[in-house]
Amino acid sequence: MLAGACLHLGGTRGVRWIIRPSRPVAARRGPSLCRVGALASGGALASASISAIAPPVREIDPGLAREFARALGPWFAAHQRDLEWRRTRDPYSIWVSEIMLQQTRVDTVRSYYRDFLRRFPDVGTLAAADEESVLQAWSGLGYYRRARLLHRGARYVYGELGGEVPATAEALRKVPGIGRYTAGAIASIAFDRPEPLVDGNVARVLSRLLDIEDPKLQGADAAVHWGWARAILEAGSPRVLAQALMELGAMVCTPKGPRCGECPTQPSCRAKAAGRESLIPAPKKRSAPTEHELWAVALARRGRILMERRPAEGLLASLWCLPLMPRAADGQRRPRPAEVKAATGIQVRTVKVDAEAEPVRHVFSHRVWKLWPCTAAVVGDLEAPPGMMWIAAGERPSGGIPRVTEKVLARLGY
Repeated sequence: MLAGACLHLGGTRGVRWIIRPSRPVAARRGPSLCRVGALASGGALASASISAIAPPVREIDPGLAREFARALGPWFAAHQRDLEWRRTRDPYSIWVSEIMLQQTRVDTVRSYYRDFLRRFPDVGTLAAADEESVLQAWSGLGYYRRARLLHRGARYVYGELGGEVPATAEALRKVPGIGRYTAGAIASIAFDRPEPLVDGNVARVLSRLLDIEDPKLQGADAAVHWGWARAILEAGSPRVLAQALMELGAMVCTPKGPRCGECPTQPSCRAKAAGRESLIPAPKKRSAPTEHELWAVALARRGRILMERRPAEGLLASLWCLPLMPRAADGQRRPRPAEVKAATGIQVRTVKVDAEAEPVRHVFSHRVWKLWPCTAAVVGDLEAPPGMMWIAAGERPSGGIPRVTEKVLARLGY
């Protein structure tokens, strides 16, 4: 218990109180205020939770940042996952890992990361490669724009910077495809510089630590997070603390059901002290993805089928797919040969569909494809038109093939 009188500073929501000690205390900047649970009758202090809640979150408290850093470092050393990109300080390798990890699960990235670095072990090798080879190595990982931007970035670094990945966040952000978060990640992890990095995981950790209730200040773009992240990194080894913040958000301070009992910063967590750890951050309202029903047409001749390269812009740009046609919402049984010719320019005799089969379903971030595979027998001998090529079962064109195409080819036995 704290001895002394308690003054109410007004308001009922987000109540603030200040303890007036009965004996002099040294003045102290930072979170010296306490959130008080209740007052007993007659003005006596009934209970006092000593978790700090002030100053306002926009105001950086170096003492509290050091407290977080002291807790995070040893915890990370003891509990971090053994991930391949954590065994290196090579900035190129860390750059590749950070691009791959955007919107992709760690378990998925691990094998792609190893294979990609075997094929493109350094900036120069990646810069010298053609885009088709890069997309082929990226096939199945999704979000192919990342691969194109990584390739462009490597060519910039090799051509303009002599193959040296920059060490500062400011210089890194001039590289095509490197944004604020990736620049901070490379600078802090590879070069041990106190350059902040804030993704969804870090933003969630900081929102709870600081008990940020305003949804507009909870996102990864909020300035308050970048300021606190820098202060925490400056309080120790940036290389360790940057990864510790990300690991804490990924493994302990999770979106649902945070495991506060395992959290090294729990004693200082303001949201936990206020009982709001499950309410922060506020859930985002997401619009439901749109559904698109399409025929995936396997134009067949002598055991081979035609693949086509998609346009250079748009979804799955420049990747190899089967020709796609809209499927009528009324449950059309199969496309007619005339419709196939109108869509592809290729004359077919018959179109066969497995009436019992379910569609191949593939979820993108903003839409869902339901693809109904069908086989159309091509009339006569036909050379592959421009932008198309024949493949046999088990054969694949050079260049990227998205996962959705692999799903359809597997259904068709190719």
